[in-house]
Amino acid sequence: MPTPSTTKTTIFSHLESLKTPDFDAIRLRLASPDTIKGWSHGEVTKPETINYRTQKPEMDGLFCERIFGPSKDWECYCGKYKRVRYKGVVCDKCGVEVTRSLVRRERMGHIELSAPVSHIWFARGVPSTIAIILGISSGDLEKVLYFANFIVTSVDEKLKTEALKEVEQEYRGKRKSLEKQAGERVRAFKQDESKKASEARDMEKKVKDIEAQEGGKLKELEEAYATAKKELTNLKPLKILSELEYQDMALKYGHVFTASIGAEAIQELLTKVDVFAEMKTLSARKQKEGKGASLKIDRRLRILSAFCNNRLRPSWMIMNVIPVIPPDLRPMVQLDGGRFAASDLNDLYRRVINRNNRLSRLKELGAPEVIQRNEKRMLQEAVDALIDNSARRGKTVTASTGQKRVLKSIADMLKGKQGRFRRNLLGKRVDYSGRSVIIVGPRLKLHECGLPKTMALELFRPFVISKLIAREVVHNVRSANRFIETGDPEVWDVLDEIITDVHVLLNRAPTLHRLGIQAFNPILIEGKAIQLHPLVCAAFNADFDGDQMAVHVPLTEQAKWEAKNIMLASKNLLKPATGDPITVPSQDMVLGCYYLTTIRNGDEEIKNLRYMFVSPEAALSAHQYNQIGFHDKIRVRIGDSFCDTSVGRIIFNTFLPPELGFVNEQMDKGRLKRLVSEVILLCGRERTAEFLDTLMQGAFKYLTRSGLTWAMSDLPDIAERAGIFESAQKEVDMVTKQYATGLLSAEEKHAKIIEIWAYIKDQITDLAKTALSRDMLNPIYSMIQSGARGSWGQTTQMMGTKGLVTSPSGETIELPVKANFKEGFDVLEYFISTHGTRKGLTDTALRTANAGYLTRRLIDIAQDIVVTERDCGTSEGYVLRSSAGAMSREVWKRAQGRVSLVDIKDANGSVIVPADTVIDEEKAPRIRDHNIEEVAIRSVLKCKALEGVCQKCYGWDLSYNALVEQGTAVGIIAAQSIGEPGTQLTMRTFHTGGVVGEDITQGLPRVEELFEVRGIKKPAALSPFDGKARISEDEKEDSVVIEVLSSDEKNKKIFKV
Repeated sequence: MPTPSTTKTTIFSHLESLKTPDFDAIRLRLASPDTIKGWSHGEVTKPETINYRTQKPEMDGLFCERIFGPSKDWECYCGKYKRVRYKGVVCDKCGVEVTRSLVRRERMGHIELSAPVSHIWFARGVPSTIAIILGISSGDLEKVLYFANFIVTSVDEKLKTEALKEVEQEYRGKRKSLEKQAGERVRAFKQDESKKASEARDMEKKVKDIEAQEGGKLKELEEAYATAKKELTNLKPLKILSELEYQDMALKYGHVFTASIGAEAIQELLTKVDVFAEMKTLSARKQKEGKGASLKIDRRLRILSAFCNNRLRPSWMIMNVIPVIPPDLRPMVQLDGGRFAASDLNDLYRRVINRNNRLSRLKELGAPEVIQRNEKRMLQEAVDALIDNSARRGKTVTASTGQKRVLKSIADMLKGKQGRFRRNLLGKRVDYSGRSVIIVGPRLKLHECGLPKTMALELFRPFVISKLIAREVVHNVRSANRFIETGDPEVWDVLDEIITDVHVLLNRAPTLHRLGIQAFNPILIEGKAIQLHPLVCAAFNADFDGDQMAVHVPLTEQAKWEAKNIMLASKNLLKPATGDPITVPSQDMVLGCYYLTTIRNGDEEIKNLRYMFVSPEAALSAHQYNQIGFHDKIRVRIGDSFCDTSVGRIIFNTFLPPELGFVNEQMDKGRLKRLVSEVILLCGRERTAEFLDTLMQGAFKYLTRSGLTWAMSDLPDIAERAGIFESAQKEVDMVTKQYATGLLSAEEKHAKIIEIWAYIKDQITDLAKTALSRDMLNPIYSMIQSGARGSWGQTTQMMGTKGLVTSPSGETIELPVKANFKEGFDVLEYFISTHGTRKGLTDTALRTANAGYLTRRLIDIAQDIVVTERDCGTSEGYVLRSSAGAMSREVWKRAQGRVSLVDIKDANGSVIVPADTVIDEEKAPRIRDHNIEEVAIRSVLKCKALEGVCQKCYGWDLSYNALVEQGTAVGIIAAQSIGEPGTQLTMRTFHTGGVVGEDITQGLPRVEELFEVRGIKKPAALSPFDGKARISEDEKEDSVVIEVLSSDEKNKKIFKV
């Protein structure tokens, strides 16, 4: 792939064989002018591209055939030589070599610049490489490069010393003459005044005036001397001078120094840099300097050593020659209307050539320096735009027509998702793959997916053709393809045979974690949509509102084995981030289980039970004869004892494995999740997959039979609303009155009003819950209480009040929306509520991009962390302690799946978990039962493995709840586990109720803060002591006394302020 000046280009060595050269890596590297000329096949001197009359490339232009090769295979420009027999002949008339037109993808040209220009990556990059090597600031460098300031390139120290001496001699001579003049004036005045005795008394005053005048002149002389001395002393190489300073200094000391401007000046300075000598000097300085200076020295040393190791010269960062990339990589295509669509690079190259040619003419004509400088600056900007247009902060070059869009430069073609590397080199088009919309497949098993017949036939076409030829139905591939097109029934029979024991991979973009790609057994279905099992939706984060999924067929034996044994959906029941089940019933399934296990009268004791049964079967028979309902409370003998239950719960227990016993509880989403965890633990993954299928089918069946519906009439009216709002309005009016009289500030008034309305919304939420809970089988109450769908917040908005909303700036609007969705909003309320909705939508769009970028950065840093050995043998670890707080988990739960560092002992000193043992499901509860609050475990933070981490320090692989296997890419798993839930995090920063002007950063911005570890701009003032402080005034000493008592109340410190 030919690339710009900073890229080492690969050239096809065997053109005739048309094989892509085999390479392991592409290396970006600084190119010397000789290298660029070595790549080149000729100089581009004209900005023209294609002749509008002949539609042929212009000679010496950007598409010149003499430089880049012929446009047509085996044909020169003028047509004198045609056909392959003239291969390699260079036409004596037009100068074009007779060869393949494919060379126009490889052959490069070059542009000889009339003035050197800097490479924008090295000048404007962060940090600026050129600035670091020269030891100047990037701001000063930019001013020099863009012709705003001069830079001193050399100072003759001998002449400088002589100039200093001359200045000092001049100063002394002038001082003597001034003193002499003053004495003479005073003497002359006295002689003159002696003749006039009458004015003798004014003599003394006039003498003082003369002395004062002469003193002023002396002071001016001293200041001029000090300024001249300072100017000369500070005159050193790399000193930055403004235009006026340069002119002034050049007039005074033009013989002492030379200063220059633009890239020529920087090139001269970089040419003088001796990399080896500079490195030695810096190494010696580093030992003497302090910590702050040594960091700067380290940075310079690092860059200089990189130049040294790669045998690069710093002066190459200033370019005298720029490469012109092959024309077929920046094509011009003729459209239907006769116009041309051209790559942006052609426009950018044209700007460079035009400005370069204009500068050449100005130099030939001997134009004034100011005009030449301006043209050089414009040439620098044109080259900047060509190399990296997006790095030019506010000075990007836009297209001259249409939407004024920013032109894509060489760097833009390489970088980013749509760039050459990620899209063309790493991105691949995949054979044996398809894509379609997904729909629900409630009759599928967990390891199955429904594949449309037409899609399956296309995916497995080569296999079908092979089978048809083997059966001698057809005799070659062409006739097999024709046979398949006819739609003969035998084709479908063959396809059925082929997919009997085949697995396909389903993938839903974005693939945020490992479970974004899973393997399934395809089941042939009619239609054009892929059917997906409802229980795997959580892993894919899929829903059936138009989502699409891709299908891939594994081909190699190893890929088939992995699909069957590792990637199969029924074997991926746990979430890799937490170890919790991910194939958990949701929505309709939860509601079906909740409906089955609800008892109409609740679980309170009923003295006179109407029905008692000797067995569950008897109770089910009674239900079939309509003697009892699903939700009636009954007493049934189960095993050796009676228990109070319902027919619904008996039916629910028929779905469960016998190892669980009789589960006599109401099922909501949380309880079902725990139930799945128990089944995995007791029965293993295969039996769990079967149980989940049974549970899903049963839940769907009984939810359908329940006939649960949803209507506005299911939302009862809250009669107390009007009274609550009235009393709240009175409180708000009182706060407003207090503000008007000056008792409250604007911030306090805002905080109080928000507090009043927030409290009112909480009251109405409680009333809504009470109103709905009167009927336990109210569909809305069932949905929310079971965790199937919705929340109390949504219900309150529907039947209570919408409440407070935020403005576009993120602040809460004081005026609440009192109405609810059932009764409808008035116009003002409607427009107020749209703000928050719009903000929510924009936040979602923003955070999706940010979360994806965060995952990408996390993977980039964590990808090398792999489990490399069994035990690193470290004696260090991490101590888990119990801590209070909403986010904290119990110590025993956190310790589960880790390896103990030392013996874990109870209060009596008995060992409950030996050292170097995995704390599994059996041992973790022992820690809980003995109330142990500190557990020392092995930790990856203390792992001593030379590369990656060891099994013992990492502990369990949470995907399987077993010790991690060697070779597992745990770094990638960790990065995905943080990045995957990132899209659910909020982008906003919330205002706390009473704290005005202070934000608590939450969600994704907070995650980025934690990972980026940037320097704090305004660090908080923190006390160096912990504990309690008591402040009192000492009236005798007129001071304030602060007593600090430590948190353990043992130490006490007193400060007097």
